[in-house]
Amino acid sequence: MGKLACIGILVGDFVARPVNRMPERGKLELVETCELHIGGCASNTAVVAKKLGIDVGVIGKIGNDALGEFVLGALKKSGLDVSMIKIEDGITTSGTAVLVFPDGERSFLHSFGANSKFSVDDINFEYLRNFDVIHVAGIFLAPGLEGEKLEMLAKRTKEINKILSFDTAWDSKGRWLPVIRDSLPFVDYFFTSLEEAKMLSGKKDYREMAEFFLKKGVKNVCVKMGPEGSYVTDGVVSRYYPALKVDAIDSTGAGDAYVAGFLTGILKGYDLLKAGLLANTVGAMSVTAIGATSGIVDWPSLVSFAKKHNVEIL
Repeated sequence: MGKLACIGILVGDFVARPVNRMPERGKLELVETCELHIGGCASNTAVVAKKLGIDVGVIGKIGNDALGEFVLGALKKSGLDVSMIKIEDGITTSGTAVLVFPDGERSFLHSFGANSKFSVDDINFEYLRNFDVIHVAGIFLAPGLEGEKLEMLAKRTKEINKILSFDTAWDSKGRWLPVIRDSLPFVDYFFTSLEEAKMLSGKKDYREMAEFFLKKGVKNVCVKMGPEGSYVTDGVVSRYYPALKVDAIDSTGAGDAYVAGFLTGILKGYDLLKAGLLANTVGAMSVTAIGATSGIVDWPSLVSFAKKHNVEIL
């Protein structure tokens, strides 16, 4: 089985749930729990893939602060290779306040923090030769991995003959497609949420969105649609997967878990459709616990979860 390198944003998540209503200015509302968890697309994908049995290295940047110590410690405890995580003085580690509503949906308050200082110049490409899949996570939340810098990363990854995957995030600055357009022809697997895909493509139907990215040069497209399921296509074969019926507690990180499941499938030698089925199952299991990575325990637990829901992932 191959190895995965996750490049991108590393974050500490402060999760509050359930949020029944937002407090008025200067006032307070109560929630049942407030917890600190590992977060960020690169972190989440890496941790879940490791739990599923994949060897994973993480590449990113944190601040020299208490939150950074927590993030680094959590990643080490998960068994990840953190030797390429850089620690920078004078800037805080990226953090997110995650507000989880009673139905499991969530909203975010995010600080770019140290992720704003991370760029392609911080990446050791000789190190990447040790991996089979290079995953770039949280595009639009790491300014140093945008435009020409992102294209450079994509080109250099293909020069060393690695599988390249991208996962987008919400672009709060509203720039969207121009940031990633020139990099798309180098991408083997492109992951995006339904809402992000709408903004990037200008299309309304998920199949039209996927076709848009294929025409831009992407080899395979995976559209994550939360409670509406997911969709994968390479332009020849396509499949829609309905969401599994589970008791959703916290959907934070579900999209990252989906990606981890899909890339685990690819590294196990699964074809596109079977990898998509695995991804859909991992994403569903992830929402059954608080935090971005807590819902996934290990591969045997996932297999049991899949059997319970009549899904064959082996």
